[in-house]
Amino acid sequence: MVLLHVKRGDESQFLLQAPGSTELEELTVQVARVYNARLKVQRVCSEMEELAEHGIFLPPNMQGLTDDQIEELKLRDEWGEKCVPSGGSVFKKDDIGRRNGQAPNEKMKQVLKKTIEEAKAITSKKQVEAGVCVTMEMVKDALDQLRGAVMIVYPMGLPPYDPIRMEFENKEDLSGTQAGLSVVEESEAQLWWAAKELRRTKKLSDYVGKNEKTKIIVKIQQRGQGAPAREPVISSEEQKQLMLYYHRRQEELKKLEENDDDSCLNSPWADNTALKRHFHGVKDIKWRPR
Repeated sequence: MVLLHVKRGDESQFLLQAPGSTELEELTVQVARVYNARLKVQRVCSEMEELAEHGIFLPPNMQGLTDDQIEELKLRDEWGEKCVPSGGSVFKKDDIGRRNGQAPNEKMKQVLKKTIEEAKAITSKKQVEAGVCVTMEMVKDALDQLRGAVMIVYPMGLPPYDPIRMEFENKEDLSGTQAGLSVVEESEAQLWWAAKELRRTKKLSDYVGKNEKTKIIVKIQQRGQGAPAREPVISSEEQKQLMLYYHRRQEELKKLEENDDDSCLNSPWADNTALKRHFHGVKDIKWRPR
């Protein structure tokens, strides 16, 4: 199995294994699918953290309004009355005005937070350092855990306009958002390795050979964005170590230059003709004009 270290730009994303005989059409779609699914988990985790702190999403026509404005316009949060967390709620106002402030109690909040941490660990970029490959099944499992935690805390479900529910139902609208810019469409995805595009019409072995123990760094890119930057010859950590070595070496050379003082050669004990002059009796003769 060829080990693929997938990056987006210069940032590591995840490890993936694939046989050398894999069609690049299939592999490109697989990489894009795992990449986008990890982004979905991150978005859900982010919204669930807000859910644990401030309760469910307000209706779109009530978001950002003050209590006085809501009362004046006679608006009503019907879903807020239905979607009550298990064990009752604790009021904690959302300063941004996106959520209704009816947060779950401490026990239910911990259920959400613990599940969020577990899901983040599954899809974390630290899995690359640990040498753990991420599969689509692992990401789906993380999403299922998050969905289960929400069902435990909110047995009646979430409002249809809540971003968490929309993510679970694949109805999310990311147009015009920063999160939408990170998503790579499967049909538009490209894989690059060694400054070469891995064309979908070929196999992986056409580029990396038939050695199944090969490890390569591939970069995922949206079609039309051009070739990604090439990998540096040395990593940032190796560069730091190299600079540290040269700095220490310069300090050592400076100390040697400071200690390179030959004034001691003028001392009497350093005169190699002192013994000869002593026996000739010309030890302390000084020549100067009268």
